[in-house]
Amino acid sequence: MLDKEKSSPIFIAGGSGMVGSAIIRALKEKKFSNILHPTHKELDLSNQKETFDFLKSTEPYTVIIAAARVGGIHANNTYPAQFIYDNLAIGTNLIHGSFLAGVKKLIFLGSSCIYPRNAPQPLQENALLTSPLEPTNEAYALAKIACLKQCQFYRKQYGVNFFSVMPTNLYGPKDNYHPENSHVLPALIQRFHFAKMQNLETVSIWGTGTPLREFLHVADLADAVLHLLTLNPPSIPDWVNIGSSIEISIKDLGLMIKKIVDFKGAIHFDTSKPDGTPRKILDSSKIKNLGWAPKISLESGIRQTYQDFLQETNH
Repeated sequence: MLDKEKSSPIFIAGGSGMVGSAIIRALKEKKFSNILHPTHKELDLSNQKETFDFLKSTEPYTVIIAAARVGGIHANNTYPAQFIYDNLAIGTNLIHGSFLAGVKKLIFLGSSCIYPRNAPQPLQENALLTSPLEPTNEAYALAKIACLKQCQFYRKQYGVNFFSVMPTNLYGPKDNYHPENSHVLPALIQRFHFAKMQNLETVSIWGTGTPLREFLHVADLADAVLHLLTLNPPSIPDWVNIGSSIEISIKDLGLMIKKIVDFKGAIHFDTSKPDGTPRKILDSSKIKNLGWAPKISLESGIRQTYQDFLQETNH
């Protein structure tokens, strides 16, 4: 990457969140000197005029879209209207605004939930839109798909270097530990920790424990994003999966977190609650063929994340 790019403005949308803050840490380590990351109070990305005005006035060389309304099964099921509206507004405002402002590079962060519920596993990029989505997160997925396709079509029509990355389930510092609206891994860390603190006999986990999931530490995702920024446009697909290529059952994940937290009680699987997608692992061969691979193992990453959780929650 040229020194000019490292000194030019780079805008991280959603810089205060788990993904955005990890990307900012990685950029600082790589000596990027002009990082823009306004807070939501400073810039409402769902407001088109605010977003366009910010992009025109700052003229970033690169934009990384890590801003989104996110949540687990419960949140997606309960607030579908908010999930589709907010994510469409944020994504389309930033993509079109970046085009109008002459942004040279744009990376849109999607999600593995864009792929059909029953697509062949591991999920390949060409599985997109081949069959129905998982109903429990359809609103979020549709918004992400629309923005991914917007980047693809702008690249096709205007020749801009806009593309998308599809990360697997992420975890790490600054994750969401809300007891109802969080994803499974941080939810389990929170649940096991408080069960330990309260000397509870059991911890309840939604579903049967049989679904298989893939997880990636957010620092590895940030490393992948920066790696893609070093590549020339023709070599980068319109969208590329980013995962660890290792899957684990929810049951085994629970057992691993139980061990790391040192909870002595039992695990109860609440089969009245939904499992969600039976299996979800990405085919990450494209990004690996472009020279990137993850560095942080799941157990090591969860141990680090638990320590982050203790610091963030003052326990």
